Amino acid sequence: MKTKVKYFFIHLFIVMAVIITTYPLLRIFSVSIRPGDRIISTDLSLIPDGATFISYIKLFKETFFIKWIFNSLLITFATSFIGVTLASTAAYAFSRYNFTGKKWGLSALLLTQMIPAGMLILPLYLMIMKLNLINTYLGMVIAYSVSSLPFSIWILKGYYDTIPKSLEEAAMVDGANEITAFYKVILPLSTPALSIAFLFNFTMAWNEYLVARVVLYHPQNYTWTLGLFELQGQFITQWGMFAAGSILITIPVLLIFLYSSKWLISGLTLGSVKG
Repeated sequence: MKTKVKYFFIHLFIVMAVIITTYPLLRIFSVSIRPGDRIISTDLSLIPDGATFISYIKLFKETFFIKWIFNSLLITFATSFIGVTLASTAAYAFSRYNFTGKKWGLSALLLTQMIPAGMLILPLYLMIMKLNLINTYLGMVIAYSVSSLPFSIWILKGYYDTIPKSLEEAAMVDGANEITAFYKVILPLSTPALSIAFLFNFTMAWNEYLVARVVLYHPQNYTWTLGLFELQGQFITQWGMFAAGSILITIPVLLIFLYSSKWLISGLTLGSVKG
């Protein structure tokens, strides 16, 4: 009897948590399908009277929304892959080798995470300007990679430290060189940490606004953060289209998370079994 009561309260708590977390998203969806003359309303129904998808249609027809999403995906995936690639090799060096300046290097990487993001805008802009990459995808990728690398290196370095060196030594005894041992042994076992680093890079680049505001100035090169901001004018805000865009931009992140969750949840167990 006590066990049933315990499970009842656990399930009740889970249901309440789901309702609390999903209700704001449902309210945004409700705003996106409201008729234009009832955007500002005290009606709490999730499906309003006269619901219509006209805001979604106007978003695609009257703006560069598809282009904004394409730009964001291109920049975000490039940043994520470059960030994980560089971080995985740099973290391996910090984890496995002893060299002059190792502790200072790790401290410097950690120190960069203590600097507010707003203070980095000017140096990032000057760097990109000197490279003649203003208003380009490559400029955005470089700016985002610089910002995300330190944290990714720390994540992967800490994970590499938990992997016994004997696994690499066993691979070398079987004829593998050090590079092969890294790619064939260390990286497969590090899938959970790599997934976390990838998601961190992805969400950081996907949601970033300040750097994009400074680097990009042509509407067709905007990321979605800049594009949706254009829907907010000085005297009027197109709330229906704004809400529709807010719903649509959650889909890529949700798909990425669902796809990578199998590594985030079971990767540690899988790695230990393989090891």
